[in-house]
Amino acid sequence: MPRLGLIINPTSGKGSGKVHGELAFKTFKDAGAEVIDLSAESFDEAMAKGKAAVLLGNIDGIVVAGGDGMVHMGVNICANAKVPLGIIACGTGNDAARTLGLPIVDGAAAAKVILAGLTDRVDLGQGSSENRSFYFFGSVSAGFDAVVNARANKWRWPKGPSRYILAMLRELSVFKPLKYTARIDGAERKIEAMLCAVANARSFGGGMLIAPEASIHDAKLDLFIVHPVSRPEFLKLFPKVYTGDHVTHPAVEIVSATSVYLDAGNVPTFADGEYVGNRPMEIKVAPRALEVFVA
Repeated sequence: MPRLGLIINPTSGKGSGKVHGELAFKTFKDAGAEVIDLSAESFDEAMAKGKAAVLLGNIDGIVVAGGDGMVHMGVNICANAKVPLGIIACGTGNDAARTLGLPIVDGAAAAKVILAGLTDRVDLGQGSSENRSFYFFGSVSAGFDAVVNARANKWRWPKGPSRYILAMLRELSVFKPLKYTARIDGAERKIEAMLCAVANARSFGGGMLIAPEASIHDAKLDLFIVHPVSRPEFLKLFPKVYTGDHVTHPAVEIVSATSVYLDAGNVPTFADGEYVGNRPMEIKVAPRALEVFVA
């Protein structure tokens, strides 16, 4: 039976992290697996414990229980390592699990997927800012959505996706299009846009299909651009992102690339919903950089 390092975020999904993380733990133990609890008080401490366990080379997998932020942690522990990542999806968005076809908010079922031992190799995005380097599974965003994310993260209420919607409405009243300096596969561009996001996977933000044709197996990234639109037009466009119908709007542009440089000034940038810096961002595809447990 495998020896697994488990990291639980007990606050994910209004407490689902604790419930389903513990269900996964019990399922592993009942099956005879050895489980090492690598959970910690902070994101950085848990990340350090996970990386140390991988370096020791005496575990067969890192498992994270929580939302896409925990997947981001797991990705940065396991990227280009010989240890696969297991996901117990029990957060608010769960976009990574949805992309991989994994059980959502079902700790026992997710644990059984990991115990079955089937894995796949998938692409990641690799980014760097002035002060850090990182990998990401879903997307990196810098623009209106990032500003909304920053505001939503400051609010304790309401919980869940409605907090993002309210933050979006608040920011939309004052937001102005940004001027980006971009370099896409070496070609320079000046872009004025509401937002730019570099996607490795199709969705973010709990099912928003920003790049419906994106794939985690094609060694490509998709640069998603929303050019300036009026506030009423943006509000009409926004719901279509949940179906992918937004791609036909004339303000939406999607460019396939292997490397993207973005600088929009002092704008916060988020990867898989986690803050990764302000400016500038160098982003490239990292083909087959992650081994992950799949159903």
